[in-house]
Amino acid sequence: MTFVRLLKTSAFTVAQGAAGVVGGLALFVAVAGAPVDALAQAQPAAPVAAPAIEGQGPALWVVKDADSTLYLFGSVHVLRPTTGWESPRVKAAFDSASEIWFEISNPDDQAAIMPLIQQHGLSPETPLSSRLTPEENAELDAAAQAMGASAAQLQPMRPWLAALSLSVAPLVKAGYDPKSGVELVLKARAETAGKPIHGFETLDKQIGILADLPDDVQLSFLRETLKDYENAATKLDEMVSAWAKGDVAAIDRVMVEDMKDAAPALYKALLVDRNTDWANQIQTLLQGSGTVFIAVGAGHLAGDDSVQAQLKARGVDVEAVQ
Repeated sequence: MTFVRLLKTSAFTVAQGAAGVVGGLALFVAVAGAPVDALAQAQPAAPVAAPAIEGQGPALWVVKDADSTLYLFGSVHVLRPTTGWESPRVKAAFDSASEIWFEISNPDDQAAIMPLIQQHGLSPETPLSSRLTPEENAELDAAAQAMGASAAQLQPMRPWLAALSLSVAPLVKAGYDPKSGVELVLKARAETAGKPIHGFETLDKQIGILADLPDDVQLSFLRETLKDYENAATKLDEMVSAWAKGDVAAIDRVMVEDMKDAAPALYKALLVDRNTDWANQIQTLLQGSGTVFIAVGAGHLAGDDSVQAQLKARGVDVEAVQ
């Protein structure tokens, strides 16, 4: 797997909510529908309740000390409304928590993200058409039409935002909906219950993960996306099937191992470093007291460098909740 192919696969994972690399941005693009005029008109999605699950459901872990209980739950940011995921154990853990932590605290905050999109995602003075070949421009137009837009609406976007938009669009077309994603459902419930909501990161940091990529890498990301963006739903179907059954080994195999083997530097930046940061913050939370429910992208809770593995390496006991 080449670096470009890996990057494109990783970004698909982002858009799909699999690894949760920039979950808030993927949610926003899914809600907004991507084109510039839609970005300006986007409204927050109204979350919907998760249907009943089949079987045991997604994995859940717990970290405890004398006066603290912290639950770790792997999320998927964009789901089909028919996908059940909230098991009795997850509901009980969430209900028992006095505060809730996500990757970011405001994944559906259009007012907060719009200035960042305009600052880091748009470059009208350098339209995409000037950076692509005639054949690629034809592919861009066809892809835009397939998502209910036009190439002209994508032209002001920087390559990373156009690629992310084209990655998310087939998911929405296939029935995936941010209103059914884990974060928006749990965020609405936390707000109703008056539970404080916190984030390990900020929106601008998440946007920077893609916006700060070198320009040639962004263009490669877009070109690769144009080739097979319609496969996004198939890849997500595979991941969601594993996640919904609590098959953490499959999540590791589908989402984490390719990145780790093919591009160690990217793997370190997108997963290892962030997992390390989150493990640090979790250790700080353990110094306090009370019960906390933590939901982050499922890819961060799978593999040898997962958040749990990092905590265990420091002598923190992490147990799977049965």
